[in-house]
Amino acid sequence: FRVEKGEVYTMLGPSGCGKTTSLRSVAGLETPDAGRIALNERTVYSSKDRLNLPPEKRNIGMVFQSYAIWPHMTVAKNVAYPLQGRGLSTEEARRRVSRALEIVGLLDLADRPSPNLSGGQQQRVALARAIVFRPAVLLLDEPLGALDQKLRKEVQVELKDLQRELGITFIFVTHDQEEALTMSDRLAVFHRGSIVQVGSPAAVYEHPATAFVAGFVGSSNLISAASAQALLGRSGRFAIRPEKIRLGEPTDKVGADEHSTLGRIKTVVYLGAETRFIIALDIGGELMVTQQNLRESSMEALAAQGRAVRLTWKRGHVLTLADEPQGATA
Repeated sequence: FRVEKGEVYTMLGPSGCGKTTSLRSVAGLETPDAGRIALNERTVYSSKDRLNLPPEKRNIGMVFQSYAIWPHMTVAKNVAYPLQGRGLSTEEARRRVSRALEIVGLLDLADRPSPNLSGGQQQRVALARAIVFRPAVLLLDEPLGALDQKLRKEVQVELKDLQRELGITFIFVTHDQEEALTMSDRLAVFHRGSIVQVGSPAAVYEHPATAFVAGFVGSSNLISAASAQALLGRSGRFAIRPEKIRLGEPTDKVGADEHSTLGRIKTVVYLGAETRFIIALDIGGELMVTQQNLRESSMEALAAQGRAVRLTWKRGHVLTLADEPQGATA
């Protein structure tokens, strides 16, 4: 794969799929069996040429999920640590540390002992330490995994703003699909050691290449070959996003550009901003439907379990899926 200068490139996939190994190979913390790795067209690893530069020679910053903050140092000393041995004057090093802390909003905590920080503040210290020497690439290995959900969402926005301000290339590893969609310019979906799709968040979500991608990036109703003929009038492997399906009365009319089927509400789950319905279809099987809670009265009207409903969706919202790569399963 190739990461463009100044973009946020996310490796997304379940645990054990190879994304962290790939990231550590870029960093020089793992040695690949074969291949080539180049940063700004400068080769840092080549099996053919027997070249393998150590991490400190690659001009890369890295932020781990654990943050790896030195507990015996202050905030400022933690951030200054990567500047040792780089030939900077004391004044220049002090200036860079202050600027890095200012960027992450911790300048007023420069002299605070590191153990006296919250999880979010420790994450910011790790970021400041990673950018203080102005790396060409910043590698982030699930850096927000230890944060609570509210703080995680806040830091996602801050990270994106920081990346835009500094213009540093980010390579981001996560198994959280919402985080990947929020953070990325492009994302690569990993599955069992292979990249199965690369594209913008919108492209991957709206046009998943395989059943695995459709199920992993967001929620999807995967239509089996046995059901496809009855539901869609054709054979193949298909998916429909739950939010693309409209619930209505059984007598509702169906447009010429729409598919439709009948069913009964089996389960209703209220999620605040939306409601999730599981519909038992008259033809057999189930479909999941999500609807935004924009009109409370309409939600209440449809929420009765056992109620007969019509499910309708645009023909253009049916996703055609390719076969899974050899050796992978959905």
